[in-house]
Amino acid sequence: MQKIRNFLKNSKGATAIEYGLIAALIAVAAIAAMQGLGNSLKSTFTNVSASMKVS
Repeated sequence: MQKIRNFLKNSKGATAIEYGLIAALIAVAAIAAMQGLGNSLKSTFTNVSASMKVS
């Protein structure tokens, strides 16, 4: 019974889970930002390519 009480009082596991959730949130935000940037770059390079073909 004492081991269970000690386990429930231990906050190291909770801290690790919180850091994991923060890292996951940052990863999701970074992926979303990179997808938007990728679409913008694709559009830019398509326009440049089309302009070079005309010249």
